[in-house]
Amino acid sequence: MPTAPKPNRGPSAGPGNRRALIAAAREIFAGDGYAAPLSSVARRAGVGQGSLYRHFPDRVALAIAVFDENITELEALAAHPETTVDALLDGVVAQALVSTAMIDMIRAERDDDRVDHLSERMLRVVGEVVSREQAAGRVRAGVSADDVFLVVSMLAGLLATTPEAQRAAAVARARELLRPALDPR
Repeated sequence: MPTAPKPNRGPSAGPGNRRALIAAAREIFAGDGYAAPLSSVARRAGVGQGSLYRHFPDRVALAIAVFDENITELEALAAHPETTVDALLDGVVAQALVSTAMIDMIRAERDDDRVDHLSERMLRVVGEVVSREQAAGRVRAGVSADDVFLVVSMLAGLLATTPEAQRAAAVARARELLRPALDPR
């Protein structure tokens, strides 16, 4: 017996559909990678492909929406006065562990102007934490936000190219090696 189609709620469904699409994209991209079929995202979100393309005209727009949410979480983390560079790196690593597809997107679409704001936002987050850590004497004065952003990029790249079973150990070793570069002593 066929199931009845969902009733069309019109424009009032828009915000909920958008949230569902972003959540579905996060899951699909995490499991199947950045090149996963967008039809899978629409299906997981419980919407038609028309709704998907109304909200996100292409794969890049959808991936950017997912990554924007990630950065919003990191901005909230950085806003806490007790957040350290280590805590920020923990947050980045936690996100990257479940979403190496976002790293793939940034690499694949680095010439797309829509991707530029992601790096700018991330650099502001890093700068806020680095400044606070330097003022507290926990990060060497010569370390810049660009330096820590490079560390973030290196860790993300490492995660994207390391087999899943080895990621945690690889990140732990990389952070162990990088820590002396940040240490104020």
